[in-house]
Amino acid sequence: MFRIPRAADMSVSTLLDPAALGQLRLTNRLAVAPMTRVSATADGLATTRMADYYGDFAAGGFGLVITEGVYTDRAYAQGYLFQPGLADDIQGEAWRPVVERVHASGGRIVAQLMHAGAISQGNRHRPISKGPSAVQPRGVQMSIYRGEGLYRLPAELSLAELDEVVGGFASSAVRAKEAGFDGVEIHGANGYLLDQFLTDYTNQRTDGYGGSLERRLRICVETILAVRQAVGSDFTIGYRVSLGKVNDFTHKWGGGEVEAAAIFQTLSAAPLDYLHTTEFEAWQSAFGEGPSLAALARHHGTVPVIANGSLHSPVQAVGMIARGEADLVSLGRGALTHANWPHRLRDGQVLEAFDRALLSPVADLANADRLRGVPHGVA
Repeated sequence: MFRIPRAADMSVSTLLDPAALGQLRLTNRLAVAPMTRVSATADGLATTRMADYYGDFAAGGFGLVITEGVYTDRAYAQGYLFQPGLADDIQGEAWRPVVERVHASGGRIVAQLMHAGAISQGNRHRPISKGPSAVQPRGVQMSIYRGEGLYRLPAELSLAELDEVVGGFASSAVRAKEAGFDGVEIHGANGYLLDQFLTDYTNQRTDGYGGSLERRLRICVETILAVRQAVGSDFTIGYRVSLGKVNDFTHKWGGGEVEAAAIFQTLSAAPLDYLHTTEFEAWQSAFGEGPSLAALARHHGTVPVIANGSLHSPVQAVGMIARGEADLVSLGRGALTHANWPHRLRDGQVLEAFDRALLSPVADLANADRLRGVPHGVA
């Protein structure tokens, strides 16, 4: 553990300054990163325990809460058993108490919309997975999300199914807006479907969605445009980007900074309200030397950037803002350790180290409750 300076220190207080993402106004520059918690009901409904979980972050001072990845259709989108969805109106209504809890504590909340594609390891709607191409995913399924062994060999999505994928993102965004969310974040990172289209070795298509970078970005852009058309100009839309994947941790874009420039220019013009970059250590060079991924996004894009990756150290978090590499930072492990991390920052309290047992053997809220000696179902 370590002790941090009080917010009277101007460098630290920068994190507590107001910020904006499109028309969304935030009380500070601290966000809760999306973290898979596989704690919904079997049919994808958000629960009272989830409302407590997300509400605690807002009560603890986070200006923005980004939900775990929420699946977008009842075909091939679901990635994990007990993952929440926005694939139908019943699932949409189940999110309303979660949103209300966050708003009641003065926070804002964005729903992350996710299609798992080829690396789905638990889908109650379909017995097979589908992705850009019939390519065996690298790596193995994640046991903390109830997976075991190699990923299944996916089938290739047809053009008609791609239309359904895009439509699922748009419909889910509408349900999020109706449930009271302040925005949505399209998950284009970490090896999930949109990232699979962007990645050359997982996208072997020979039609208009494969081959050149422009074609591999096509469905990403179409998804952003469809969501924007569905929710209107006054609803915040973000997009998450990474190099590494949950099943290929060290992956880099082959075109380096030149490719990064094209990707961030294309995505931010789609149009978006923010980009959210995530890497293991956000401040490190994206390609071995030179700028970080967040810095590249901020330089080549035209929208604010949220940086994510080991920024639970205030020194590193402040550094990203001070160097102009990001406009906000999002915390995962720091937020799990202290739901009131922003208040602790403000008051100069001790920040303890992350306990990995919170996410093992299963990364759900019941496991975290047991570890902390809290009866399951109690906030």
